[in-house]
Amino acid sequence: MRVLLVEDEQPLAGYIGTGLRKHGFAVDVALDGQEALDKCDATPYDVVVLDRDLPVVHGDAVCQQLAGRGVSRVLMLTAADAVEDRVGGLAMGADDYLGKPFAFSELVARVHALARRSTPARPPVLRASGVALDPARRTAERDGRLLHLTPKEFGVLEQLLAADGDVVSAETLLDKVWDEHADPFTNAIRITVGTLRRKLDDPPLITTVTGAGYRIERDPRPAAAAKRSGRGRSVSSRRPLRRGGAGRVPRRCRCRGTSGLRSGAGRMR
Repeated sequence: MRVLLVEDEQPLAGYIGTGLRKHGFAVDVALDGQEALDKCDATPYDVVVLDRDLPVVHGDAVCQQLAGRGVSRVLMLTAADAVEDRVGGLAMGADDYLGKPFAFSELVARVHALARRSTPARPPVLRASGVALDPARRTAERDGRLLHLTPKEFGVLEQLLAADGDVVSAETLLDKVWDEHADPFTNAIRITVGTLRRKLDDPPLITTVTGAGYRIERDPRPAAAAKRSGRGRSVSSRRPLRRGGAGRVPRRCRCRGTSGLRSGAGRMR
């Protein structure tokens, strides 16, 4: 999940950014309101964690512009915590409001909750083909077997499951799982998908769509079972044609023309 943190106090921004990254978020940081707007022009963030008292462009103006675009969910994180401040922030377009000081676990929970409000809405636990992934608890399992995933593997699996069978391009994975410092020409996505496939084990779950990206097979089990049992073979490959009944093969058949075929129609006078 891609998050933009807008905080003008660098030590605090570093602390919050590091904490969010430990919880699996891909985090970019902006130190003033104009930088935040510029970054939002370039990247469709899932959630923007926004301080209110910002230099250059005030946080209120940033919030109003982002609300007008309707792309990112906005969480105001500010020391202005009076009731009128919270009401004012929500009225100008913020989706949530959290006052400082705050419990970090609450911040993480609120960011996850905002991401679930995306369009279409995401369920708390993502499921497909025996895989269950809980973004809030940072757990993933397949058929009851716990998967030990790195943060990037977890992020890639989360994006593929959220797509519900649709193809997710490498560019989208790079935007959602990696931060702004990622090299767009890196092979990190291919490597991460490869290690994720090995951890998911058989039957194969992630399909590569050449020239487009990756997708999750909705249920790979029937196809895999058919392949093992031979049900996918053609009729002719399973058994030879019988000589009697329907589909009978004549013992003598000359293919030099219709005159060589002894049919009932040929005996009619």
